[in-house]
Amino acid sequence: MTTETAPIRIYVDADACPVKDEIYRVVIRHGLPVTVVAGGFIRVPEDPLITRVAAGSAMDAADDWIAERTGADDIVITADIPLASRCVKAGSAVIAPNGKPFTAESIGMTLAVRNLMTDLRSSGEVTGGPRSFTPRDRSTFLSALDTTIRRLQRQRAARTQQQS
Repeated sequence: MTTETAPIRIYVDADACPVKDEIYRVVIRHGLPVTVVAGGFIRVPEDPLITRVAAGSAMDAADDWIAERTGADDIVITADIPLASRCVKAGSAVIAPNGKPFTAESIGMTLAVRNLMTDLRSSGEVTGGPRSFTPRDRSTFLSALDTTIRRLQRQRAARTQQQS
C-alpha cells in the first residue's frame, strides 16, 4: 500500500486522554483507523477500525511507540508536548485534547514554555496547574479533529489529482 492509498491513521496517546469516546465516534463516522496507545491495557470499543496497543510500562514507552510509527497524513492526539514535538517533526498533524493544534510554527515556543515551567516547578516555584477540562474544550477538540481530517483528505485528493 502506498502512502497515497493508505488511509489517514489517527494515533491516540491514551493514558490521560479525556476525549477517547469522541475520537471513537469521529473515526467510525469517517471510516478511519485509530490506534489507541497506552502504557498498559486499556478498554476500547469492539470495532475493526479501533486497535489497542499496550506499549509497556517503561518511561515514555507509549510516546516512543507512536513517534516511531507516525508520519505525514497521520493525526496524533496528545497533551504531551515532547511527543507532540516529535510527531510534528515527522510531518503529522497533532492536536491536544482541548483542540489546540501543535504546528511547526508553534511547537518550538510551546516546548520552551513547558521546559521553563518544569524548571520553575523543580526549583520550588508554585506555578499552579493546567486549567480544568471543560465542555467547551471538548467541543473545540471535536471541531479541530473534524477540520484536520477534512484538510488531510483534501490535500491527498489534490496530490492524487496532480499525479494523474
